[in-house]
Amino acid sequence: MTVVTAPLAGRVIPLADTGDPVFSGGLIGPGVAIDPARAPGVAVAPVDGTVAWARPHAVVIVDGAGRGVLTHLGIDTVELAGEGFELLVGKGEVVTRGQPLIGWDPAGVEAAGKSAVCVVVMVATEVTGQDQELAGVCQGADVTPGDTLFVWA
Repeated sequence: MTVVTAPLAGRVIPLADTGDPVFSGGLIGPGVAIDPARAPGVAVAPVDGTVAWARPHAVVIVDGAGRGVLTHLGIDTVELAGEGFELLVGKGEVVTRGQPLIGWDPAGVEAAGKSAVCVVVMVATEVTGQDQELAGVCQGADVTPGDTLFVWA
């Protein structure tokens, strides 16, 4: 069982409300989106594990059970080429839940014409495959970093 916690403060919304067909269609995996608070801040690790992939706007952490969790800040923010983001971890780094991953400014992302909605999803790995079920998803709740978003049973 993997407990995934909020990497930032905001309101939990369904992936279907992200406006992005890849995330809303569950093509990466199941999870939730967070409409974040607009103050500059830091996204933190939602699980303990090893950074498997890191970009200025997104990080995948694989936990001890081999389960990958993607934290993606904003929609289509790859197009910003790192502008407005500060990556604080690197591939292969071991991180603990709550450790800072990425500094960013959600209002700046919106000023650049992108959505600030963040996505936290499970990604298939060699261990988990595509069969992923989530429990305890807290849709519609206001969360702060460290609050439980869902459990991967």
